Amino acid sequence: MPLVFLALDDTLLDRSGAFRLWAKGFLDEIAAPQDDLDWLLSVDADGLTSRWDLADLIRDRYQLDIPSIDLLEELHEGPLAYERLDPLVACALQIAGDAGWVPVVVTNGPHEQQETRIRRTGLDRYVADWVISEQAGVSKPNPRIFALAAQRVRMRLGGAWIVGDSPEADIGGAAAMGLPSVWLHRGRDWIDNRFAPTRVVGNVIQGLSAVMAAR
Repeated sequence: MPLVFLALDDTLLDRSGAFRLWAKGFLDEIAAPQDDLDWLLSVDADGLTSRWDLADLIRDRYQLDIPSIDLLEELHEGPLAYERLDPLVACALQIAGDAGWVPVVVTNGPHEQQETRIRRTGLDRYVADWVISEQAGVSKPNPRIFALAAQRVRMRLGGAWIVGDSPEADIGGAAAMGLPSVWLHRGRDWIDNRFAPTRVVGNVIQGLSAVMAAR
């Protein structure tokens, strides 16, 4: 029974889609032009921008008389209201499990927030376990976080695959461990010449199919 390590954001859960829906509503609420949606998505940088920094950028651009702590809470909680587990993703995880694969989530981020998302969306019912960087004390692409994930489910790393959308965190982690990987391109081109994914696909459903086909 081989392992498949899966990223959370923009892999198992459509974090970018949820943020986009929230951003549209937020811009309407503050009477900002919808043309600013591209700006807001850009400065969010797929969630890589610090929420404090993003709150400051928004307050400065729109001269909002909102305490930073209130805007910070909105940035944390607002997009979560739009986040759902795609039933097709759940089905793909079930099929992979039935085929003998053991799916484990490996994600960077705050422990409470990431675990809440996993449980709130029902993703916890389709994966064997999860490891979150804040609690683990180590982040992707450090190989130790994947080793910890394997220990959590009492399995060996041999034969494992890594599936995710981040060139550095996911595919870089796989390269560091000598494990095969699947990169979810999300419309992007691969540009890193230090390493390369084993497979390139458009979404996690295709990614799981590629992993199962390679067994």
